[in-house]
Amino acid sequence: MRIDLHAHSTASDGTDTPAELVRNAAAAGLDVVALTDHDTTRGYAEAIAALPEGLTLVTGAELSCRIGGISMHLLAYLFDPEEPALLAERELVRDDRVPRAQGMVAKLNALGVPVTWEQVRRIAGEGSVGRPHVATALVELGVVASVNDAFTQDWLADGGRAYVEKHETDPFEAIRLVKAAGGVTVFAHPAAAKRGRTVPESAIAEMATAGLDGIEVDHMDHDEDTRARLRGLAKDLGLLTTGSSDYHGSRKTCVLGEYVTDPEVYGEITRRATGAFPVPGTGGA
Repeated sequence: MRIDLHAHSTASDGTDTPAELVRNAAAAGLDVVALTDHDTTRGYAEAIAALPEGLTLVTGAELSCRIGGISMHLLAYLFDPEEPALLAERELVRDDRVPRAQGMVAKLNALGVPVTWEQVRRIAGEGSVGRPHVATALVELGVVASVNDAFTQDWLADGGRAYVEKHETDPFEAIRLVKAAGGVTVFAHPAAAKRGRTVPESAIAEMATAGLDGIEVDHMDHDEDTRARLRGLAKDLGLLTTGSSDYHGSRKTCVLGEYVTDPEVYGEITRRATGAFPVPGTGGA
C-alpha cells in the first residue's frame, strides 16, 4: 500500500480542487490519501463525491497552533467534523486569516511592494486565505522566484519583515479537542527549521504525555539526519511516525506520494479513531 497522509486542496492553499486532488492521487498510484486543508473541512464533500475506485480517503485537517511563541501545525485525522467545540475553534482560527493576510499586504506595501488585497483574494479564490497566497502574489510580481523563496526573514517567515501573527490554538488544547472529537493527532514537519523556529523536543515530550499520537518524520523539509533523530525521539516517546508529501499542487515542488506512511502505522491510526472512518472510493464523478 502507498499511503500519503498530508495533502491540500483549494479549500485552503492548494491549487487542485478536492476532486482533482483525489483523481491525481489515484493517478500517482496511491492507495490512501488524506485531505488535510488548513483549519477547514470544507473540501470533504467534493473529494468524497469524486473519489475513484481503489483509492481510500482519510478526512482530516492541519490545525494552526502556537507554543512558547513558536508556530506549529497539528495534523488531525478522522475526527467528527461537526463536534461543536473543535468546530468553533477551527472557525476562530480561520476567521482570523483574513485580517492577518490584510496586515501582511499592508506591511509589504510599506516595504514598497505593490501587492494588493484584491490580488491575494483572487489567488486564494474560495480557499482559506493564508501566507502561501501572499507568497504567490510576490511570485506574480517578480519579487521572489518561488513560493518557498517568500518564506524568509526578508518576507513572510515567522518574525520576517512582513509577518503578521494570527490566532493559533494552544497545541495541548488542540490535542484535547481532537481527542474529544474522536480524532488522532500527528505533529506536522516538527523539525522544518527553514520555516522558522522549531518546537523543542522537551515540548514534544509534554505533548506525547498529553495524548499526541505521532510525529511526521518523512517530509521534504527533513534531511536524513533529522529523520533519524526524529525516529529515535518517537521511539523514546512511544509515538507513531508518518510520512507525507505535504502536497499543494503546483504551489510547491513536492509531488503526491513523494513520502509515504507505513501501512501498519496507518492501521493503528484508523484503529485509534472513533470520530470518522476512512472512505473507500467507489468510482466517483
